[in-house]
Amino acid sequence: MRGSFGEIQLEMLLEQILAPDQYAANVATRSGSSERVAFAIRLPGKDTAQGVVWLPIDAKFPKDVYEQLLDAYEQAEPAQVAAAQKNLEQTLKKMARDIRDKYIDPPHTTDFGILFLPFEGIYAEVVRHASLLESLQREFKIVVTGPTTLAAILNSLQMGFKTLAIEKRSSEVWEVLGAVKTEFEKFGGMLQKAHKSIQSGLNNLDEVMGRRTRAIERKLKDVQSLSPAAAEALLPELLEAD
Repeated sequence: MRGSFGEIQLEMLLEQILAPDQYAANVATRSGSSERVAFAIRLPGKDTAQGVVWLPIDAKFPKDVYEQLLDAYEQAEPAQVAAAQKNLEQTLKKMARDIRDKYIDPPHTTDFGILFLPFEGIYAEVVRHASLLESLQREFKIVVTGPTTLAAILNSLQMGFKTLAIEKRSSEVWEVLGAVKTEFEKFGGMLQKAHKSIQSGLNNLDEVMGRRTRAIERKLKDVQSLSPAAAEALLPELLEAD
């Protein structure tokens, strides 16, 4: 259950940051081995023949050992604290050794793996011991991460994927930009024509509503208005329509 909880946390982070085709679950990363790592990130190989290079990530949660360390801190007994810290260090080294031996296999994988701890508290405890982190990296080629640290690593990898995609498709991007430029030039010409047509219409409207109307008003200025009865007799159709 502890392992499943860590894997659920790990899967949630991967789903939030990476695309589905950028990682896989239960991957046999080591050639000729049936051992499967919880998750592995797909990295592009140096050439087409090499294909995919996997970056193994395994979730670990040494709950009992960590709780013993917390109890020792509460008891404020230096001997118990030292013993619990030693136990945690040995447990993490065993986990790192398992990841190295089961899942790391260059050139099918990267030459290092990631050990994911699902809680910031236990990760902070490991970080307090710089020598332990250095030992895990030097002896076992394992990078220890917590949720925040792994999220930063995944975001960095995601940016690398985007850069790689742009580099591989730079010619297509250039063609798209060229097409957009051409269409924009056409749009500019059409917009200019439309503007001229609209302006011509406005000028005609001004001609009708302005000068022509004033001329008609001048002609009718001296004409005497008819009485309602006379208007009804002369224009019966209009009055019926009203």
